[in-house]
Amino acid sequence: MRVEHEYERNGAFAYLAAWDVKRAKVFGRCEQTTGIDPFRRLVMQVMDQEPYCSARRVFWVMDNGSSHRGDACRRRLQDEWPNIIVIHTPVHASWLNQVEIFFSVLQRKVLQPNNFATIEQGQEQVLAFERYYEEVARPFEWKFTRRDLDGLLERLAEKERQLVA
Repeated sequence: MRVEHEYERNGAFAYLAAWDVKRAKVFGRCEQTTGIDPFRRLVMQVMDQEPYCSARRVFWVMDNGSSHRGDACRRRLQDEWPNIIVIHTPVHASWLNQVEIFFSVLQRKVLQPNNFATIEQGQEQVLAFERYYEEVARPFEWKFTRRDLDGLLERLAEKERQLVA
């Protein structure tokens, strides 16, 4: 994209989101920056409402971002919400995290090209897309079972044994 010499950067904001794959529900928020406190506010936005606050277990699948990586994150979250089960995806495997698919759609449909006049206008567009996405999204129905995974792993191991032999 070409930018005129009068181009003026108007700042940036962080958009944090969680995706409930069972209910096809997006929980998003705009923050001035990323970090432990903004991430905690996102978790609180989800965990302080039903059905999450009273659920026996709530699985949080997350990447290894600096505000939510490792055992320190797990302990911090479980101290406040004992029913949280934290699962970190392997490094460089963000495609395993379903909210990353939502972020990819958001990037293509809303953020490119990035030509918002103000931060507020950008935030409004992101949050409007979040509401739209919830209207059209449907829960994901897993068909790949543990037995399917075991079979796949066995086939991969057999191919590796054949390559070594």
